[in-house]
Amino acid sequence: MALPDSVTTCLSQPVCYAICKLGFEKKDTYNIDNILSGSGEVYWPAVTEHVCYLESDQSVDYIKSIRSLGPVCESVNSYFKSLTKEQFVIQYASWFHWTNCTEVFLEVFDVLQSTQATEVALGLMKLTSCLERALGDVYLLKGNDCPFLLRDLLASEQLADVFGQAVMNVLRVFIGSPHGLNLRNVLWHGFASPQEIPAKYCAMLLFLTAGLGQLLETYLLQTKGVLVHRPYVIFIGLEELDAFPGNEILSIAEELVKLSSFVLKIMLPFWIAALTAFKQSRYADSVILLLPQLEAGLRLLFTTTNKCPNRLLTAESSALYTTFDEMLAKHLDNEEVNQLPVVLEEPAMESNFESDFLWDFLNHQEGPRIRDRLSHGEINLETFPREIANQIVGFAITILCRFSDEAMYSLKEHMLIKPLMNCASCYQSRFHPISRLKKQVLECMKSMHLWPELATVPEEQEQRIKGLEGNAEANTLILMVSEIISQLQHFMPQNCCSSDDPINSVLTERLLVELCDTRICTLYCPRPVLEVVVVLRKMSAQCHQVSQQVIAGAALRHTQWLNKTLRSRQRHNYRRMLNSIKFLSPVLWLILLLITLELVSVHSVCKKNPFDYQQYLKFLKSVLQYTENLVTYTSPDKNKWDETMELTKKTLIKIKKISDRKLMLMHLAT
Repeated sequence: MALPDSVTTCLSQPVCYAICKLGFEKKDTYNIDNILSGSGEVYWPAVTEHVCYLESDQSVDYIKSIRSLGPVCESVNSYFKSLTKEQFVIQYASWFHWTNCTEVFLEVFDVLQSTQATEVALGLMKLTSCLERALGDVYLLKGNDCPFLLRDLLASEQLADVFGQAVMNVLRVFIGSPHGLNLRNVLWHGFASPQEIPAKYCAMLLFLTAGLGQLLETYLLQTKGVLVHRPYVIFIGLEELDAFPGNEILSIAEELVKLSSFVLKIMLPFWIAALTAFKQSRYADSVILLLPQLEAGLRLLFTTTNKCPNRLLTAESSALYTTFDEMLAKHLDNEEVNQLPVVLEEPAMESNFESDFLWDFLNHQEGPRIRDRLSHGEINLETFPREIANQIVGFAITILCRFSDEAMYSLKEHMLIKPLMNCASCYQSRFHPISRLKKQVLECMKSMHLWPELATVPEEQEQRIKGLEGNAEANTLILMVSEIISQLQHFMPQNCCSSDDPINSVLTERLLVELCDTRICTLYCPRPVLEVVVVLRKMSAQCHQVSQQVIAGAALRHTQWLNKTLRSRQRHNYRRMLNSIKFLSPVLWLILLLITLELVSVHSVCKKNPFDYQQYLKFLKSVLQYTENLVTYTSPDKNKWDETMELTKKTLIKIKKISDRKLMLMHLAT
């Protein structure tokens, strides 16, 4: 691994020149009165005239534009520094209301008065995030499906219609275009160190945001439109994110940061600022500062292990940045195997903790996707959850420990460090589709455990419901379930089944919990595995819905029976429901058992192909169709209990055939 002290910049020479030098080449003193009225309104023509265009195709000439706008940015920065906070609020606060983040922009003004480069960089990251979200809201005034990427948003016809193309070109010089300064990307992806971001660009974006607010106000008055702000993402189930203990470890975290080889020395101020923000309960700030640094550290590992040191630097506009997405991928763009996950995996650990954690928190669609949502302005910064920040800080500390030399052995053995590393060693993915399937099965299981407690008709009154004693068909189905489970015992953990009474001993919470606790590799799951998991998840969801419908329906009918409000046909239907519950319970338990058994064996099934994979998937889809029909038949407005019995019989025959075949193949293999 390259020595972090030897890295003096992560900006390539052209990018470094554009950001750090180009805008300083013109030494002209620009008069702020040229672009600002006495009432604080931006005179846009005087700003847009500094954007230069290529003669060939009239596209923006970013080099000349940056050079020309440099003195303007300097003048704006000096102007803001001349204002008191009260003056700024009086004159500009109302022009930030369109962003729905007024306080963030007022904080950026405070940052400009300080001399701390880390605070300027943090302010710029927050500003670009909130500005992107607000521009997306404006886009939706005229279009649907707001573009995900900032560069596509800024290049859209919809924003050009509202603000004017010349105004959008000014913005693209600073953010959104890989040919311009691209300030948002070089910061959010961890390429720029604090001292490499000129404060005047932060001031200029603050100024432009106020000017956009003025233009938008005029547009809304003319069109009688109303700007609607999309709701922020709200995180639910935060307890699922709890992988690490509390923040007592912060007391030694700063020492780790200074000693770990994972930290680039030029980025050290960001790390210190992140830990300080966490201590001050500024959780969004802490995570905003940490995520780019985790990316920068992993990029150093990635470029070293894959022997491509040139990719440590920002790529040119004609190439891709090396970002989290590529670093976590299985293969490089040249189809060679990515060596970073191999390096991250420790033999002592039961899982590839770092990769699993990063996929959970950053990439998986059902996970929090923290980096995307923060950088695109989808999260309310003022209410950012401490729980998420705690996990990001905990992860950062574990990776700092992993990549430190032996001289830090005593620190690694610290009483606060060891519990953290133990948590890391047993981490399992929480948001991979396989992990979500396990969760679904356990939730359905909890619902099914309520069935024995369902209110039923007292035995002495059963004769009042004609036909309730006719259980022959139900008993036949229960017997079929018992036979299938006896066959499936060969695929179950030992000591979890009994040949004497398979239904009562096998279909238990203990068995399902044990199966769901089976550790399954989720990193880089093959496509066939994911296809199977999709079907299994749908099956589980349908089973859960059937369970909920039966519980609700049985409670309603029992109440109506007690109150003697059931008509003759309804009493007959109630009888069929009670009969059906007797066989539906073991059938649903059987399907849950099938789902978990298929889940723990799906990798080997798809890899070894003991029988035709497509035929196997077809079978699963037929069981899925059965569960979907069950949802329909057991719904309150259908109550098709006779049809449920007939359909169940046909499905159990299919399941028995496939279990017979699997058992035969297993015996042939031995």
